[in-house]
Amino acid sequence: MMLSFERPVVQTRWRRPFASAVAAVVLAASLTGCLRDKDITASVTDPAAPQQDTLHAQLESWSKRYSANPGEKTVSLGYARALAALDQKGQAASVLQTAAVKSPKDQEILSAYGKALVDTGDYNQALEVLARAHSPDQPDWHILSAQGIASDGMGLHDRAQSFYLSALKIAPGDPGVLSNLGLSYALSKKLPEAERVLTEAAQNPKADPRVRQNLALVLALQGRFDNATQALRHDLSPSDAEKNVADIRSMIAQPNTWNAIRGKSVAKDGAKGTSVTAVARATPAELAAQASEAQAAAQ
Repeated sequence: MMLSFERPVVQTRWRRPFASAVAAVVLAASLTGCLRDKDITASVTDPAAPQQDTLHAQLESWSKRYSANPGEKTVSLGYARALAALDQKGQAASVLQTAAVKSPKDQEILSAYGKALVDTGDYNQALEVLARAHSPDQPDWHILSAQGIASDGMGLHDRAQSFYLSALKIAPGDPGVLSNLGLSYALSKKLPEAERVLTEAAQNPKADPRVRQNLALVLALQGRFDNATQALRHDLSPSDAEKNVADIRSMIAQPNTWNAIRGKSVAKDGAKGTSVTAVARATPAELAAQASEAQAAAQ
């Protein structure tokens, strides 16, 4: 909701993938625009990212080094990144757990381990680990943002917003943190506030398409489909933008779709396989209902 992690993202044909991303975003944190931390998965593919063959070669190299020296800091961090890049998030978290046991006071390892736990959906443990990854006198805004995502994942939206606001005091105007905050407001049914924050994020030159997707989602949830289409045209052709918004509108109009998505999220949570983007459970239906009310009011 998802949820950091930012590389330049430029795509021109993501109609169906975007529709899937919308479901993930509504489920909560990138929270796709969510999380600027490189350790946490984004819901939009980066075309500049290494090819699969390269990633597998890197993984094999790190795996050999890790086998020779499990728990060593540099090797553990590199191996975990390679695993996460190939969507092996659970194993990445296990590697970092071993490193954290070996170096229980190393804040860099604790930070990486906490973010990995966020990415696997283990939000409660993530909060415990992240709390030890930095100190009040030396706060890290990346960690604060990750703590916000974990809190949103547990439904603690007020607490999450407090973390995001603290992060913004250190990194004012950061579009990723603003996007997280905006989606958290949306999950709290504060759609006008969510729109305000996401609009600010989208206006930042450093904002990538995920931020504008989140803004479009919140606009659509308020029944403002024309505005949502306009937001998407920054990255898509007019026809693709319209198709994407039509997909959102269709999803909002079908409560059973939201229930199915919610059920899928619960199943993944039980298997400890949830991505950062799948965190909320009851909220999607509430957002959909609120969108329907907004549409009715506008008619």
